[in-house]
Amino acid sequence: MSTEPRMTNLFLQLGLDADEKAIADFIASHQLPADVMIADAPFWNEGQQQFLAEALKADAAWTTIVDQLNESLHEDAVKGKA
Repeated sequence: MSTEPRMTNLFLQLGLDADEKAIADFIASHQLPADVMIADAPFWNEGQQQFLAEALKADAAWTTIVDQLNESLHEDAVKGKA
């Protein structure tokens, strides 16, 4: 049985707290500059970086949710450009 790709499951897959508040806090405190790709963010460990990079490259079931997290982590950079 595969895990349904949802934000909570992505956070679990990455070994992070996955309740709504923890996800919101993580996103708020880990905003990225516009030129930093999600898989290249300095706060991931090697395993997390590898999972994110593979999910994006493989166009896997996780790609959409990783893209959503990527957009969330770049919200401040996007707002700054607007």
